[in-house]
Amino acid sequence: MSELVTAIRIAGPADCRGISQTFDQAWREAYRGVIPGIQLERLVQRRGPLWWRRTLQRPRPVAVLEIRKQIAGYACYGRCRDSSIAAAGEIDEFYLRPEYQGLGFGRRLFGSIRADLRNRHAGPVLVWSLAENARACGFYEAMGGQRIASRSETVAGTRLTKIAYRFD
Repeated sequence: MSELVTAIRIAGPADCRGISQTFDQAWREAYRGVIPGIQLERLVQRRGPLWWRRTLQRPRPVAVLEIRKQIAGYACYGRCRDSSIAAAGEIDEFYLRPEYQGLGFGRRLFGSIRADLRNRHAGPVLVWSLAENARACGFYEAMGGQRIASRSETVAGTRLTKIAYRFD
């Protein structure tokens, strides 16, 4: 019987391809039918390994969930960027490959990120989710997030609603 080896760690340059593949799979799963096909394809294509290499050079952390030496999920986070909401930290991207969703790995990654945010920026944490992404909204609510705001945003030419979740 093989052992399932997992790790949660800060991403490095060698992770760019794996993060890009995770982004591709997660976005196609989450936003198929929400963002029109050609626009979704363009958004996914823009986030290749080179884009992630540049992103990892910024001071905002990117954490990865690694399972059997494969990137299975990632989160981008840091200080809250929205001054209109009372929160110290923010998780601005949180995605898992579809085959790892619903198995508890998201809870582990989310808990690890929240702990790191508490150490860096004591106070509440903010997460935005598209209302049309019912699975993500359900996850954030199950993790204890409170809906505190909503906004409309145009994503790839499509008007969508974002929901803000606050975690105290």
